[in-house]
Amino acid sequence: MTETSPIVSVCRLDGDQEDLPAAEQADLRTGVGRGGFGVDCRVVEPDTAEPVPMDGTSSGELQCRGPWIAATYYDDTRAGESFTDDGWLRTGDVATMDERGRIRLVDRTKDLIKSGGEWISSVELENELMGHPDIKEAAVIGVPDPKWSERPLACVVLEDGATLSKQDVLDYLAPRLAKWQVPDDVEFIDEVPKTSVGKFSKKTLRERFADGTDT
Repeated sequence: MTETSPIVSVCRLDGDQEDLPAAEQADLRTGVGRGGFGVDCRVVEPDTAEPVPMDGTSSGELQCRGPWIAATYYDDTRAGESFTDDGWLRTGDVATMDERGRIRLVDRTKDLIKSGGEWISSVELENELMGHPDIKEAAVIGVPDPKWSERPLACVVLEDGATLSKQDVLDYLAPRLAKWQVPDDVEFIDEVPKTSVGKFSKKTLRERFADGTDT
């Protein structure tokens, strides 16, 4: 991030991890490491300063501060959206942190789905969906729900020639996720809309399925 120049974290193995099996070492290296010298990092419940457990599983918003980390935006009334009152930068990333302080990014806060008071990671659902051999692409968004506030909607692109039903997709997900994480509905689309840099444009999908159905 421009606001964190030149660096926030460094990813390297600890001395007692250099003899781990290659697969375990690779898994550690897919994280972003620990906050570098002079930088503080914390993972908190979204919209609060309540820290989540450092267990490598519990997720929350990643925040950081340090001598070269921006603390506000000059003459910008929107600064309060990106910085806390006590000077932490709200990165907008959802992350976990383990007992050694290692950070792993798992989602963006704007893409989290809050359902019945529980946070659901859209990226986790998308990774599971794209593990299906007949699914080419998948994007998950939150849609309004009168009971749970939001529920996940899976937008799925099938591989050429593949045929799947909504129930086929839900049955595939059921043993891989907690029951409350499984989307309520599946929409089959021709392609996932992309931004100018090739990222999934979930904003476009949220506008298209604003009421839970294709508009």
